[in-house]
Amino acid sequence: MSAPLPLDDQLCFAIYSANMAMQRTYKPMLDQLGLTYPQYLALLVLWEEDGRTIGAIAQRLGLESSTVTPLVKRLEANGLVGRERDPQDERQVRVRLTPAGAELRDRCGCLGDEITLRAGMGVEQLCGLRDDMRALRQGLERGAGSDAA
Repeated sequence: MSAPLPLDDQLCFAIYSANMAMQRTYKPMLDQLGLTYPQYLALLVLWEEDGRTIGAIAQRLGLESSTVTPLVKRLEANGLVGRERDPQDERQVRVRLTPAGAELRDRCGCLGDEITLRAGMGVEQLCGLRDDMRALRQGLERGAGSDAA
């Protein structure tokens, strides 16, 4: 059995520390908007397609519904979304943007530009990195699925 690689050579640490740096970079910008990073991600999902169920939001973010529900409740308390039972299936809760939640989208448009600027990397390089991270996530999810079988 071989010894673990040093911390700086670990892929998991590189991803973890980059994620932490990303969240620290977003934090002051999101603070000005009155949002947390998870709330911002949930809003991104709704800006893609309004009226999603709690379960669909959770699935899109790779989270459990039990994690998304309190997040959505806080967004609702802040007047950015509303929740309603699906008339076709009372078990489903649909989340809809309020006018304030929809308007916030325009105010968040510049965040990506600011991240690109602060990263000091070109758009093509950042897009390549994003695509590599997607491929890594998908590969790990496929691998985890085969362990469950």
